[in-house]
Amino acid sequence: MDSKDIYKTISKPAVGEVFKDKNSKFMGYAFPVENEDQIKIHLDSLKKEHHSARHWCYAYQLGAETPTFRTNDDGEPNNSAGMPIYGQIQSFELTNILIVVIRYYGGVKLGVGGLINAYKTSAQLTLEASEIREKTINKNYLLNFEYKNMSKVMRLLKENKAEITKQTLNLNCLLEISVRKGNASKIFELFNQFYGVEIDEL
Repeated sequence: MDSKDIYKTISKPAVGEVFKDKNSKFMGYAFPVENEDQIKIHLDSLKKEHHSARHWCYAYQLGAETPTFRTNDDGEPNNSAGMPIYGQIQSFELTNILIVVIRYYGGVKLGVGGLINAYKTSAQLTLEASEIREKTINKNYLLNFEYKNMSKVMRLLKENKAEITKQTLNLNCLLEISVRKGNASKIFELFNQFYGVEIDEL
């Protein structure tokens, strides 16, 4: 199996075990995310829920083939919070994920080394509590054909494990399909050579 068209993410939100150091409490949250709007919603909701906390530090990574990431120390010393959190995202090889670690300050400074350890451990505990799953990187195509070709088209889609994401069935049928990237060029060729079917990349 070609692993180039597979990526790992988490299947649902998770909460890590609380990590404590010198009276400070660190609470980690992980969310599956697809875009920055979703990230903002999760951050806003955590800030309301934990309004008396001191810091809401986070890191996220988006995208499967050319991932983008961002880290935020939220007032902690530079690179003492966001980067250790992001390090755990890398260590678990995940993407399309947001991890937020909330700190309730306990009145004793931890120093940069202590902070790095606390944020890293909290992110790790959160990921250990998460349900990690593999997803495939897919390409999407639009098929356009006459209804009389329906059974042949359906058979080809089934044989090649293509998923229909949207369909409009009239005399002329439109199917939007999603296929694994590793299988995409084969599917394109199959339908491109199929007389009476037009295939276009979406």
